[in-house]
Amino acid sequence: MAGASGWTDLRARLAATGYVASDALAMALHLALTLGRPLLLEGAAGVGKTELAKTLAGMLGARLIRLQCYEGLDAGHAIYEWNYQRQLLAIRAGGDADETRVFSQEFLLTRPLLEAIRQPEPPVLLIDEIDRADEEFEAYLLEILSDFQVSIPELGTISATSRPHVILTANGARDLSDALRRRCLYAWIDYPDRATEAAILAARGPGVAEKLAGQIVGFVQALRREALEKKPGVAEMLDFAAALAGLGVNDLTDDPAALHATMVCLLKTEADSAAITPEVVQRLAGRAA
Repeated sequence: MAGASGWTDLRARLAATGYVASDALAMALHLALTLGRPLLLEGAAGVGKTELAKTLAGMLGARLIRLQCYEGLDAGHAIYEWNYQRQLLAIRAGGDADETRVFSQEFLLTRPLLEAIRQPEPPVLLIDEIDRADEEFEAYLLEILSDFQVSIPELGTISATSRPHVILTANGARDLSDALRRRCLYAWIDYPDRATEAAILAARGPGVAEKLAGQIVGFVQALRREALEKKPGVAEMLDFAAALAGLGVNDLTDDPAALHATMVCLLKTEADSAAITPEVVQRLAGRAA
């Protein structure tokens, strides 16, 4: 993927797997791979950030190691911790002389971040929804993102056996620190435009007819412009298309009851379900037809 055409080649390879990337995203990913830098992806939920990491792993034939972030995540769950039960049993069996031996690789439990840098071949490390973790947790990441190493007081520094391809995702739950952002390349992923979403449906959808596919994309694009708590993402659009295909719907205006029933694929909160009434659904369907 080297050279000036590398990013276009990468975009084509992604498209061959069914992932339709914008020029900007393909370039950002190409540079991250070329420079060996982490890539931070921001955007609303459902626009394909996590899917890009999965697609990249499949495309490269690499192992995908995923760290799902959440409030309260700490180093013990993300990097490493000691197997205290085994340590205690070893000390009881061997006496006080074994207290230093128990702080060795034999008793170390690796978590996703340490596991990623110890792989013999470069994996894809997905640090998913980093903005859900506490600000303090970001400090644990900085050493890995900068130097691809982990410092363990009892063992010293463990450097990467192979350098993982790191992708971080964030949905805007909170602001990320400048220190984290400086260590990453960056790309914003927005909801796809109509042409891009049509290409995604053609590549990953259930093989719906061209007319219906156009209606589906137009309907979902219009629905996102409504005042919703949670706008439907690409995954929801694909679920919507699969539901319509399963019900044998050939035109969005044919069966209003069936169309409204499929809103369970697109609307994910009580407030949104109440706001998008059958009348609103018909209005949007009429415009998309």
